[in-house]
Amino acid sequence: MASEIGTQGCHNSAHVRPFLLLPPPLTPAKTRMEQLPGKWACWDHLEAAGHVCILKDALDFESPSEISNFIKAESLEAAMALHLYRGGRLLPGHGIPFGIIFGGTDLNEDVKHGEKNKVMGRVLEEARFAVAFTESMKETAQRQWPHAKDKIYVQSQGIATVPNTTFNWNTFLQRSEINQSADNLHVFLLICGLRQVKDPLYLVDAFSEWHQEEPNIYMVIVGPEVDPVFTREVKAKVKRTAGVRLIGEMAQEDLHAVMKNCFAVVNSSVSEGMSAAILEAMDLEVPVLARNIPGNAAVVKHEVTGLLFSDPQEFVRLAKRLGGDPALEKQIVANGREYVRMYHSWQVERNTYGHLVRMLEGSSED
Repeated sequence: MASEIGTQGCHNSAHVRPFLLLPPPLTPAKTRMEQLPGKWACWDHLEAAGHVCILKDALDFESPSEISNFIKAESLEAAMALHLYRGGRLLPGHGIPFGIIFGGTDLNEDVKHGEKNKVMGRVLEEARFAVAFTESMKETAQRQWPHAKDKIYVQSQGIATVPNTTFNWNTFLQRSEINQSADNLHVFLLICGLRQVKDPLYLVDAFSEWHQEEPNIYMVIVGPEVDPVFTREVKAKVKRTAGVRLIGEMAQEDLHAVMKNCFAVVNSSVSEGMSAAILEAMDLEVPVLARNIPGNAAVVKHEVTGLLFSDPQEFVRLAKRLGGDPALEKQIVANGREYVRMYHSWQVERNTYGHLVRMLEGSSED
């Protein structure tokens, strides 16, 4: 049975050059690790241990021969990929060891498609290891691909937040066309890439009705334009909806500053592996309201570390309750911060990836 990763340090003698893949799109703004999703903190951990990392977008390669040529040209010795299907399917057969980090939709959605399921099973046959963020994700993977059960490890995302101390909240509100003079202004922040699985429009109508009753209430959606067609739909909907704003991608330090100033962070995804935005909000002592799906429920315990809603109407009810109950807000904020400190340690995550990369070097000590 798969075990938890040990906590050895990241010391190494033979530095490798991991070839890292991100599922599309890898936007131009994402040129530094601190601007990448929390799931790619492994990049920072590996470079801190002395490894040289090359980050590539899965869409950069149109054929196996292109990947093979890239591996040879860069003298790559190992690889890691986020998302078992979108990234992982590109790695087998090239003669270098590799590991996988499950994304979320690979286990929640792609497993339902027969051919994708088979492809992912073949990837796991060759992978040295696979990382799941939760025990539930690990169990799902083990049920789907029993042959890989001994190489699946659990490592929750390590969280570290560094808000930009010079960030101007009033300028942000002005940019978002939000009435700064509104009494008791409450901004709800929804952070997500604009794609259907994140379902950013799920709460829009109910929220707009609430805004018309209480003009001091706003929802701001922040994130990159991942799916161009869906992005157009989101923009059109938001444009004609009162109380809802759409902001493009932001540098992580600025985003953390926005989170710290908002009333609550919201997640309305249809499917999640582990939401870094939820965990970052907890770390910043900001209340979280999340859609009640397995990935969210794994980190948000209702009325303890946050609030879970099952439909837009329940979201509004819970949001109103949160706004009128300072004791509840104080309780879930304190519990959320403590939860992140206990279970999402940045240093533990760093130690884990130091151990895993030794598997790719062929010198891991189990």
